[in-house]
Amino acid sequence: MILLLSATPFEAEFLDRRARASFEFHGRPGLSGNGWTWLSVGVGKVNAAMTLAAFLEAANEPFQAVVAFGLGGAYPGSGLGLGELALAAEEIEADLGTARGMRPLGFPALELGEKRYYNRFPTDPALTRRLAERLGLLPLAFVTRDKVSETLEEAHAVRQTWGGAVENMEGAALARVALWRGLAFAELRGVSNTAGVRRKDAWRTEDALRALRDGILLGLEIG
Repeated sequence: MILLLSATPFEAEFLDRRARASFEFHGRPGLSGNGWTWLSVGVGKVNAAMTLAAFLEAANEPFQAVVAFGLGGAYPGSGLGLGELALAAEEIEADLGTARGMRPLGFPALELGEKRYYNRFPTDPALTRRLAERLGLLPLAFVTRDKVSETLEEAHAVRQTWGGAVENMEGAALARVALWRGLAFAELRGVSNTAGVRRKDAWRTEDALRALRDGILLGLEIG
């Protein structure tokens, strides 16, 4: 069973007619289908982390993988075009700790045995490689921030510091919970805009949603 996650129902409308049943979890809408369950986790890191952690704790059946998806903004210089699909190699929590992250403070954000994770949380290599092969994508670093870039200058500065390609508001939180729970994690984002460009008339949301739909259906073989 695969657990699909998106911040909003808007990003997952393509799953409606493929679902066998709908449900609600603490006010969050969800759907279930053949071999998959989808849940809206809400916008932002706190909503995403608390919703996923609570849902996994309450779930009656085990999940083999967690796949997050949604819209995101491509950083200038990332090489990504509007309307394209992007696959995460890792998630970077760029606004946790100092300007350079948690490492200068000496506190990891997550410890699993002898492994310490500060601001970078890898996706599952096998699952990500399978999606990359099926979709013809090169996995890239994603960046998660509570506050999205509001200018191109701000977006450029974030990219210079962290080297990420796609900006979003939930991925690092979901990746960290999945790591903590020992679940394979992958993430796909449709590029709706250039990070730092907030004018909606310059966005290509519909193209990004189509790319996202096609990527999820083909990559995960959802009928």
